[in-house]
Amino acid sequence: MVAYLGAPEAINSATYPTGPVLAVQSVQERLAAQGRKLAYIAPPESGALGFSVACLVAAKLGLAVIDADGAGRAVPSLPMLTYAAREIDPRPAYLVSQGGLNVELNVTPRHSHTSGGTSHQRDVSAIVEQMIRPIVGDPEFNQFGGLAMWVMTPAELGGAMPIRGTLTRALTLGRALGAGRVRNVPQMIAWLAEHGGLSARAISEPGELVSAKVDTSGGFDVGKIGIKAGQHTYTVVYQNESLIAWDSRRPQPIVLAPDSVAYFVEGDGQSIFTNGDLVMEDGSLNPVVGKRKVTLIGWEAEAPLTVPDGLILESFLELLEPLGYLGPYVPVGKLQSSPLRGELS
Repeated sequence: MVAYLGAPEAINSATYPTGPVLAVQSVQERLAAQGRKLAYIAPPESGALGFSVACLVAAKLGLAVIDADGAGRAVPSLPMLTYAAREIDPRPAYLVSQGGLNVELNVTPRHSHTSGGTSHQRDVSAIVEQMIRPIVGDPEFNQFGGLAMWVMTPAELGGAMPIRGTLTRALTLGRALGAGRVRNVPQMIAWLAEHGGLSARAISEPGELVSAKVDTSGGFDVGKIGIKAGQHTYTVVYQNESLIAWDSRRPQPIVLAPDSVAYFVEGDGQSIFTNGDLVMEDGSLNPVVGKRKVTLIGWEAEAPLTVPDGLILESFLELLEPLGYLGPYVPVGKLQSSPLRGELS
């Protein structure tokens, strides 16, 4: 698995994935010393950056990219990926800066389930995450680095990557958008159902982008995006990736991670925006959006992300706590069926 790890605002300064290429080359050298060979690249998650980095690294090194990933959505931390949940050995793992500073991480898991099991694997993936974040915060790394880890044998791939066809889905949607076949929210929802296998829904009224706030530290962009639509003020709270959204007229969230929420912007030009796209380097709103109508679209997470008491779901819930949500995971469909404020009996 190869990825950029760090703050999206900082990653935007990179013009070529030097760090990820060097990290994968380090893996190749280690495998060659063992008489083994690297043949495939696995993307970390579903997202423009994750897929682009995997494809660029594969093209540079003459490798193939697996049409699958570890989440079916973008995630802010390693324990939220199916590679971690499947207990793939994290060694060897390399984190490399754009300038070529190479750090090898050697977190050795216990291999006996009776002596550690899932709780120990949670510790392993969390420890790797906790080791990496201070490193990318060093000035040499400038809040991001290229990460290569979770080297898998062919026998391990199936269990570690149960969410498949995601790269094809992204490519096909991008081509549909480019060809003008998806120009509004109903068309997007219909496309996702027919071609993407996703049951999506609009979870906001169309509104205008009115506010943005972001703070970058420790390899994370933490912020809020505000959208105003009539009497509704929608707020998306994110830590690199969107984790929870609120409607000022509802007493509970309108979507919770690991479910996904996306921005769809009407009108000519770019329609799909990430949090990083919406916020400029100086913290101001992207003028490209302007007064164009913005709608939030939500859909439920892939099944491996919502296993009760599983590593992935528990990792999301732990991350939601400091954002002010202390409750259980509730699918977006059930959240949408709750009444508006003022309609409670």
